[in-house]
Amino acid sequence: MSRFITTYLLAALLGVFAQVPARAQDKSAPAVQSANIMDFKPDASQAPGYAEQTNGERAKVQPGNNAPMWRDVGKGVAGYSSLPVRQAPEAGVLIQPFVEYPGSRLTNAGEAWRQVRNNWIIPYGGSLLFIVALAIAIFYWRKGAIRLHGTPTGREIERFTPFERSAHWSNAIAFVVLAVSGLVMAFGKFILQPVIGDTLFGWLTYALKNAHNFAGPLFAVSLVVVFFTFVKDNMPAKGDLVWLLKGGGILSGKEVPSHRFNAGEKIVFWGGVFLLGAVVVASGFVLDKIVPGLIYERSTMQMANMVHGVATVLMMAMFMGHIYIGTIGMEGAYSAMRTGYVDETWAKEHHELWHADIQAGKIPAHRSPEPGSGKTAHA
Repeated sequence: MSRFITTYLLAALLGVFAQVPARAQDKSAPAVQSANIMDFKPDASQAPGYAEQTNGERAKVQPGNNAPMWRDVGKGVAGYSSLPVRQAPEAGVLIQPFVEYPGSRLTNAGEAWRQVRNNWIIPYGGSLLFIVALAIAIFYWRKGAIRLHGTPTGREIERFTPFERSAHWSNAIAFVVLAVSGLVMAFGKFILQPVIGDTLFGWLTYALKNAHNFAGPLFAVSLVVVFFTFVKDNMPAKGDLVWLLKGGGILSGKEVPSHRFNAGEKIVFWGGVFLLGAVVVASGFVLDKIVPGLIYERSTMQMANMVHGVATVLMMAMFMGHIYIGTIGMEGAYSAMRTGYVDETWAKEHHELWHADIQAGKIPAHRSPEPGSGKTAHA
């Protein structure tokens, strides 16, 4: 039987091959032509209202074709969710509607946020911080620290009280924790991760994220304390414009007379502490979801993240100069914030108008109570 079947199949194959030349020579046979498959639509697509069909209607004519559902998903249409709207207003929305954030093209909000962060905030923010650090390094290399020209007298003037120093150091420490953790979270994957590996970098960023969240409230509270503590002496005064026009006299070598805080310090106070500080704290509170009554949608968090990123980069760039002057950039500046006191020569050279008011008795040279007396000592 098997031999019969084999013989039959061979005969059939020989018959097919025998007909091939004849067909090849048949000029009347229709030729095969190329065609674009997109030009041939299924019969169901010819029905009126095809493009406006719901997912249920489409399933009746083309089972398995759920294109209407995905079109709604792409438009940001909310689907069914068992979560209450008051707790999760976007629970049923898989893809956000199209928006155009500053610096992004028109696309869904999640992709627009990613474009702003990756194409603008990260590269340009990192470049700004690098340029500022490089400029400070070059300035220190070429000019060095600002030294005293006169001989110290040995007579000290109290520049900062213990309360002022406590407020400043609390704010400064919180700022350093926030800055370091923020830099690692923003730029660490480009610099640290290739060096230390995924596991260690993941652990490090997780630890710094928690440190960031704990230092944030301390920074916010201490920022308020710092503002009200130093606002009186940071009000605009006569001579500030001259100080700015002459750049404080840093390049000429002779400082421009100023009061307790010069115009440069006042810019840092109003621009960094007050303006940028308020923006950073407010956007940080939104990201921490602790602002009462606010609806926390993804768009809210995206905008807060972009504002927070821009403001923190500008704040860090501004404070880098302040930190430089307060540490290695000026002789005696760090000691003033550490001990609270400066030499009379230092006060006269760097804040001549403030020193003159002290000499005239308008401002006490020592504002803290003497140990055990409870009274303020006056020079």
